[in-house]
Amino acid sequence: MQLSVRLFASVREALGANSLSIDLPDGATVATLTREIQARYPDLRVIPETRVSVNYEYVDSDHPLKEGDELALIPPVSGGSGGFFEITDHPLTAESVISHVEHPECGAVTVFLGTARRMSRGREVEYLEYDAYPEMAIVKLRLIADEMRERWGADRVAIRHRTGRIELGEASVAIAVATEHRAEGFAACKYAIDRLKEIVPIWKKEVWVGGGEWIGWDCAVDPMSPSPQTVA
Repeated sequence: MQLSVRLFASVREALGANSLSIDLPDGATVATLTREIQARYPDLRVIPETRVSVNYEYVDSDHPLKEGDELALIPPVSGGSGGFFEITDHPLTAESVISHVEHPECGAVTVFLGTARRMSRGREVEYLEYDAYPEMAIVKLRLIADEMRERWGADRVAIRHRTGRIELGEASVAIAVATEHRAEGFAACKYAIDRLKEIVPIWKKEVWVGGGEWIGWDCAVDPMSPSPQTVA
């Protein structure tokens, strides 16, 4: 069977492609897939630290694969409820999320904006670049909202995240939570950004003069190795 595997962030950049096509025998598992990728690209330092998603869910190595599966190789991320969730390349503002959650029954609207700062890890950053797996990211953002509702009764949640180039001072993520009281709102909003960095497939690259780095990840192909030519 022929499978297509989507690539993101540092993996996409290292291989110079958005996806790759791989032929695997019937009955293949995720372990079969990762072994094949490692054999094809031995200089890519990727497999031990990445996860594989199948149909927008993280799976274990023994998960069976079938033709037509939506597959993705997921580098470490930087880091069914209602609500509003979006991956976008448009600018973000506090108002763009507040409008989705405010309600007369809620006494508090808590907002978090994550913005690009100049200094990071001892370097002066020129700008940030974000990549995302949008379909899976939305699924995971909804999961976070489910968890927030269970813990704090937060039914009204909006999370928007930017992709592409982010200039200094611009917002890369905007979160709004409407709750009956402020204490629950503060706790839920903090939980949302912390959890987002754990499980949502969104990646951040810091770019400075003369270089750049995908944060939380050291993915590279030996620069002296031939560039892969077989990716789709």
